[in-house]
Amino acid sequence: MTMIKLLYQFLVSEKYRSIIITVFTLLIIGTIVFHFVEGWHWFDSFYYCVITLATVGYGDFTPKTDLGKLAAIIYIISGIGIFLAFVQAYFDFVKEKYEQRKASR
Repeated sequence: MTMIKLLYQFLVSEKYRSIIITVFTLLIIGTIVFHFVEGWHWFDSFYYCVITLATVGYGDFTPKTDLGKLAAIIYIISGIGIFLAFVQAYFDFVKEKYEQRKASR
C-alpha cells in the first residue's frame, strides 16, 4: 500500500475525523490571524503555521507586532500538542493497516 493511499484513507477515516478537523481548523484560523495581524500574504501565513506546528521553525517568518507575538505564543502552546496528536493518530492508523495486512497473509 502506498503512502499516498494510506494518507488518503486516514483523511477520510471516521475514527480520526475529530483530530483531522481540529488540525485543519487550527491551520485555517492561524492563517487568517497571521494574514491580518502581520500583513503577510495568505500562503506565507499558511506556511508559517505549518512550519510552526511541525516545530521546524526556519526563522524566515517571525511575528513583528506585539499582537502577532502574542498570537504566536497562543498558537504554539495550543497547536503543538494538537499537531502531535494528529501525527500520532496517523502512525496508529498506519500500524493498524500494517497489522491487518500482516494478519491476512
